[in-house]
Amino acid sequence: MLKGKVALITGSTQGLGLAMAERLAAEGCNVMLNGFGDAAAIETARRGLEERHGVRASHHGADLADAGQVADLVTAAERDLGAVDILINNAVVRHFGPVETFRPEDWDRSLAVNLSSAFHTVRLALPGMRRRDFGRIVNISSVFGLFGATDRVDYVTTKTALIGFTRAVALETAGQNITCNAICPGSSPTPAIEQRFAEFMAKEGLPRAEAEAKFMAARQPSGRFVAMESVAALAAFLCGPGGRDITGTAIPIDGGWSAS
Repeated sequence: MLKGKVALITGSTQGLGLAMAERLAAEGCNVMLNGFGDAAAIETARRGLEERHGVRASHHGADLADAGQVADLVTAAERDLGAVDILINNAVVRHFGPVETFRPEDWDRSLAVNLSSAFHTVRLALPGMRRRDFGRIVNISSVFGLFGATDRVDYVTTKTALIGFTRAVALETAGQNITCNAICPGSSPTPAIEQRFAEFMAKEGLPRAEAEAKFMAARQPSGRFVAMESVAALAAFLCGPGGRDITGTAIPIDGGWSAS
């Protein structure tokens, strides 16, 4: 079903984005990667997708805070791989601190990358999806799109708004073979989380298994990280034939966090 489809995944040079690129490539999708990082590492990841799965993969380093660069990204995907069939909005920035000390420039960048970039990618990719009567849009929100938290006002706000955006797009496209859904992951061992977890392990002086259970005690009742491969599998399911009638949803994958 997905063989030969073109998937554009923002924020996909590492972490959840790269895991989703890997899974969709395994399903036969040609993949446009996007994001920052070491050029050699990105090229290794891009080439690896092609070699392991026999697909085409490209990379574009657009800064998604800039609407013009977002447009360049979509144009590059269409030029290199073909019209975008699957769009996954995963790029994110986050900052920490109480509202009264939060820097306005950090707030503005979070709104641009976490929320406005999704508007622009959908705005640009949707006309082609409508013409072909096929499209799968997946917006990566968070458990923090389902409830509040302190000292992360940009993240909570944008991830909550992304769910509203998802619902609006889903209703506008419900009459065609186009779906739009949000995934709300809990804590996964992404590079950013791994850095925080390593600091926690060192502070607590615990081996990984014990530290993970303690780290998760106030978060995920499962007591473990959500595997990035599990998030990727959910995204692939939503994009495949089994997800045809699922649209407008915000699906938690959080080890029971949002249920507690």
